Amino acid sequence: MAGILDVLDSELGKTIVSGVARSTGNDTKETSSVLTMALPVLMAAMKRNAATPEGAEGLMSAIQGKHDGSILDHLGSLFGGGVDDEVKQDGAKILDHVLGSKKVGVERVIGQKSGLDASTVANILKVAAPILMGILGKQAKQENVNSSNDIGGLLGGLLSGSSNQKEQSFLESILDADGDGSIVDDVAGMVLGSSKKKGGLGGLLGGLFGGK
Repeated sequence: MAGILDVLDSELGKTIVSGVARSTGNDTKETSSVLTMALPVLMAAMKRNAATPEGAEGLMSAIQGKHDGSILDHLGSLFGGGVDDEVKQDGAKILDHVLGSKKVGVERVIGQKSGLDASTVANILKVAAPILMGILGKQAKQENVNSSNDIGGLLGGLLSGSSNQKEQSFLESILDADGDGSIVDDVAGMVLGSSKKKGGLGGLLGGLFGGK
């Protein structure tokens, strides 16, 4: 199974990055950097949520219904006329549900690493979140995932294809922060202390795992 970052490197991913960049008025390179860092965090959070029967059932219901992957078949119209408020509101709800109290902190960490303010990161993620759910829905169809019991394996596959064990441990460390909305205080000393911005997940993780 291809990892979520492999999807970003594909032609579909390039379409998504350029479309999100245009829709939010940001540079393509900056948008790519934000998504490369953020999507594995969102996937890790979804995997955690799906560890409970209620969470797994809720996610399964979403990807069999509204987020079944059909959004990926209409990216031209989605981005062509400008992403409407309904999509952004849907994205905001997804982020609130997936990240909960960690949302503000995650946006701050990614913003500081990418050189963007947290509100800009938030705008990017609002547009990207419904598309990420669509990717998950499409992957579920391709893998014939029809049961909430199998959703964890689907998420794990998308994550394992994108990051090694140490990187996944870091993603978990963000989600294990103390929940006070200041994840920067918990982990940014390690992350932001890395050398010049490299962009992408490797750059984000460099300060934590590199040079030891």
